[in-house]
Amino acid sequence: MSAIVFVVIGVCAFSAGYFFYSKYLAEKIFRLDPNFVTPAHTMEDGVDYVPTRRVILWGHHFSAVAGASPIVGPGIAVVWGWLPALLWVTIGTVFFAGVHDFGALWASSRNQGRSIGALTADIVGPRARSIFMIVIFLLLLMVNSVFGIIIANEHIAVPSSVIPTWIVILVAMVIGWLIYKKGMSLLWVTVIGVSVLYGAIWVGAVMPIELPSSFLGLAAPGQWVVILFVYAGIASILPVWLLLQPRDYINGIQLFIGLALLYIAVLLAAPTVVAPAFNSNPPANAPPIVPLLFVTIACGAISGFHGLVASGTTSKQLDKEPHARQVGYLGSVGEGTLAMAAIIACTAGFASFADWNAFYGGSYPAAGLTAWARGGSIIMENGLGLPDNIAETMLAVMGILFAATTMDAGVRLQRYIIQEWGTIYNIPALTGRNVSTLIAVGSCLLLAFGAGGGGGGALIIWPLFGTSNQLLGALTLMVLTVFLIKLKRPVWVTVVPLTFLIVMTIPALIIQLRGFWEAQNWLLIVMDLLILGASILVALEAVSAFGRAKREAAAS
Repeated sequence: MSAIVFVVIGVCAFSAGYFFYSKYLAEKIFRLDPNFVTPAHTMEDGVDYVPTRRVILWGHHFSAVAGASPIVGPGIAVVWGWLPALLWVTIGTVFFAGVHDFGALWASSRNQGRSIGALTADIVGPRARSIFMIVIFLLLLMVNSVFGIIIANEHIAVPSSVIPTWIVILVAMVIGWLIYKKGMSLLWVTVIGVSVLYGAIWVGAVMPIELPSSFLGLAAPGQWVVILFVYAGIASILPVWLLLQPRDYINGIQLFIGLALLYIAVLLAAPTVVAPAFNSNPPANAPPIVPLLFVTIACGAISGFHGLVASGTTSKQLDKEPHARQVGYLGSVGEGTLAMAAIIACTAGFASFADWNAFYGGSYPAAGLTAWARGGSIIMENGLGLPDNIAETMLAVMGILFAATTMDAGVRLQRYIIQEWGTIYNIPALTGRNVSTLIAVGSCLLLAFGAGGGGGGALIIWPLFGTSNQLLGALTLMVLTVFLIKLKRPVWVTVVPLTFLIVMTIPALIIQLRGFWEAQNWLLIVMDLLILGASILVALEAVSAFGRAKREAAAS
């Protein structure tokens, strides 16, 4: 079967979701009001609350939420076959992620641009907010640790990715300085920045860099993990205009270019899908497809992390309420498109089933980012004539840069939570920027090394990250459901995905707990138990909050 079929399915499903389902949500559920004055206007401060054109805001939002997760998750999940992954990405994007992201943005905009965490305390109750903060911290801890490991492994698998990955840091800082301090035109800094980035990709392809196999007792993966988190700690305390914002921008530009090139290559090369629709012989250590598929692919189907972005930053820049449809729902469609590209690269980017099985038939989980870079580079070489080493470097850098961008923001958000805990519990030492950053980085290093492999080969964390991400998504949907009940609106659009996520997350955690117990991995056992406890509490809080909201709605 040709991979073009995947493209057709994705385009049709996502287009139908946006033009029909999101319109239904906008008109019948959220009832967007063009006359509603958004917080970007009522609370405009020129810093956080800034009315922004919807096209620009969509680009910013998409770049902020599109990390390496929609590449890595599908890249692992195709081990069960391409059909389950394809169905979950399309259905999840249209009916789960769309309503989650769109709804979080709308609810926050209707409540002074406050985050989902703040809304949880007001709409559901303070206990739910406590659960929310724990889940957020654990999620960020795993996001940062997993992405650090993924980048380290990819630097080793594709050493040509090292130079462009680190050059882009300097490029981003120069862009930030030129825009904010020199007032240079955005067009020119974009042209210069992208040119330098793609020039660095060529340099990296001809000058690969590898670390020594051992240094101070650390293998190469461990060395990279330490380097990455030293960088992330420094980046988290730099002004956002100097690194975070310009890096997010340049990453968005290169993502659009990379995705366009990959999809054009698919249309021109029409590669054959060599992976099976259902894999009847997955690796012996692979967990059952149900429920693990639905937490392995989180971003790209539904992601709780998107609710943090939508309510944390995007809602403060929403110019008009109807724009929430394009920014929120279409943002999730953009990530679904990236996940679809990952499925194509990891199932049609191999010459034969034997080659695919040689990569995926060994041990679970396979390195999804590596499969993306290898498979995608073959498709681009056949379709566009790009040299294999250049194409592989470009795709590896695309995945690495988004993982690194998420690390930058993730460590910063972790620091914020630690500082907030210091304020809540009156612990002055935790409120300081330096101490909280050290704790954030230290906890990430502990997980990265404690999970196994000296900082490398710890993709065993990925399903646990997926479960915490889905739990966070369930909590966001719970808040939205209670809010809709209070407004006397239909709630099936949020209750169905909420119920599905809880039903899949709790069994997944129990299955993972058994695996961690057999491996005697005590660190992950503790984290699993914490998340399992939070899942149960979320379910109980949901039932209690729904009952209260219905009684209040009936009495009003």
